[in-house]
Amino acid sequence: MNGPGIVPGSREEETVSDKKKAARPGGLKGLWYGFKETIYGMSAHDMSRAALRTRASMEHLFILITMGDLLGIPILPPYYSLRLLPHVVPQIATWKRRMLREKDVSDAMF
Repeated sequence: MNGPGIVPGSREEETVSDKKKAARPGGLKGLWYGFKETIYGMSAHDMSRAALRTRASMEHLFILITMGDLLGIPILPPYYSLRLLPHVVPQIATWKRRMLREKDVSDAMF
């Protein structure tokens, strides 16, 4: 049986913002948490994004050097490319899309 005020078949679902609010501590700990997040955003966030962009560029360069045959740029002998192929297979589709898309002036800015 359902209790008073409960509609059969209805269910309350938590949203992402509700989960974030539940994860944040309240009171003085909440103030300290907000302070830490603000300092991180002001100091380290840009550096971490730059590090991720650099890593992505290095990975794409590595795939270009090893799997350049797929685009018609033979750099390494096929033997070494075939040895590395099992490690690169998951990234080939996105790499090809990135290498073959049209470039714009605004791409260099961001």
